[in-house]
Amino acid sequence: MTSGRIIFLNGTSSSGKSSIARELLDVLEDGVFFHLAVDSFNAMRSRRELGAEELDDALRRTRMGFHRSIAAMAEVGNDVVVDHVLSEPWRLLDCLEVLPPEDVLFVGVHCPLEELTRRELARGDRPSGLAAFQYDLVHAHGDYDVECDTSTASPRECAQRIKEFLPHHFSPTAFTRLRRRHLSGGR
Repeated sequence: MTSGRIIFLNGTSSSGKSSIARELLDVLEDGVFFHLAVDSFNAMRSRRELGAEELDDALRRTRMGFHRSIAAMAEVGNDVVVDHVLSEPWRLLDCLEVLPPEDVLFVGVHCPLEELTRRELARGDRPSGLAAFQYDLVHAHGDYDVECDTSTASPRECAQRIKEFLPHHFSPTAFTRLRRRHLSGGR
């Protein structure tokens, strides 16, 4: 069985990842793609109030489960578009451990801080300052296969750029390079 492709969108909250993912599902014509979003996994959790430590533990387990769900979907041949925020170094390291690096197209979704702040306020469903907190963290690893800026390109234009890049996916991929750099033994 052939492994599925993984288009992994990484960017801050309000950067446009979900909008790009929806457009990708519309423009990608080869294969059947599924949109897997970390926010969807978070939304499945019970609404019981949790203390800070219990919440941190639950969120870590949720994200680890999310990463393994991506791997499981791809392992059985499903193509997936991932919508994630790699705002803590361990998240990237975990993804590098569990995802097949040559099957991942790693996409940096960028947007200037001023625009992120404007979008965050307009949405009203995120804590104020979340995008600013994540801004320097999500792209700290500094390596992508393809990048887009949602302040200068629409979600559809970003999806088209990714679609056009997909058949020219170079080796080694960004995930392969990052894995060599960050994991012992360069697996």
